[in-house]
Amino acid sequence: MQETDPHFEALLVYLKESRGFDFTGYKRSSLMRRVNRRMTQVDAAGYQDYLDHLQVHPDEFTALFNTILINVTAFFRDADAWDYLRAEVLRPMIEAKPADSMIRIWSAGCASGEEAYTLAILLAEMLGFDQFKDRVKIYATDVDEEQLNEARQASYGEREIQDLDPELVERYFEQINGRYTFRKDLRRSVIFGRNDLVQDAPISRIDLLTCRNTLMYFNAETQAKILGRFHFALAETGVLFLGKAEMLLSHSSLFTPIDLKRRVFRRVPRLYAPPGVVFADPPRPAPAASPASTSCATRRSRPARWPSSSSPQTG
Repeated sequence: MQETDPHFEALLVYLKESRGFDFTGYKRSSLMRRVNRRMTQVDAAGYQDYLDHLQVHPDEFTALFNTILINVTAFFRDADAWDYLRAEVLRPMIEAKPADSMIRIWSAGCASGEEAYTLAILLAEMLGFDQFKDRVKIYATDVDEEQLNEARQASYGEREIQDLDPELVERYFEQINGRYTFRKDLRRSVIFGRNDLVQDAPISRIDLLTCRNTLMYFNAETQAKILGRFHFALAETGVLFLGKAEMLLSHSSLFTPIDLKRRVFRRVPRLYAPPGVVFADPPRPAPAASPASTSCATRRSRPARWPSSSSPQTG
């Protein structure tokens, strides 16, 4: 059994405290190997030296997370979490809605589209093809136009679909020139568009918002702003589904856990929020003696609409 390196553990604690992402549950051997790869590229002599490098060069977080999360996008990634989402979130959500009402989903940071099409498969299996086409809208967004173009093509190789149930592959994909293309008739319900989570207005009236392994690329202040926008985007009892490394413990005034292990959270209703206002940070109760401190940071946003403009929107 490999001994724990205290300097490496200190690095993981720093990642958790500075960016809110907990990698302590990952296998140490593969995690250390990937971190070591980044250390070599920036000439860091050890884990403590690399921690110092991260503090001075915040852009290195992006390169590190990209290295740790190789092949992060996949169909039904973390299958147990998707099973839970289907049984404990989507099924009750569908049962509670009127039979002809719309179901609005937002896949934020959708990359090459596997997550958006996973959502489509789940809902089509539950509703049937006809109801799916009539009732479901899946808005899939990213800032990377190249990835969005790839997602719109909905064409995947053998490796991407190898873990899918063969029956699902047969029902939802057409084999064309050795590749697997998601069904065109169902693809019309999946709408891809560019959206900058930091600058663009959020999509509104969302029942389920998935944003997995995306928030970690932002610092704590920006994460709080994005979470405020997510809160604004979600319907009254909307659900937020995050990646397994992501934590929301410091934002309990915005979201409450439905299942913390699987990173499924429900929106906490606000007592009052003026139209068009998105809370950038979770409001904290102020001491009774200091009424002036009860104000919280807000950011005024344009009304949510779809599709969003590709140019940055300012508040």
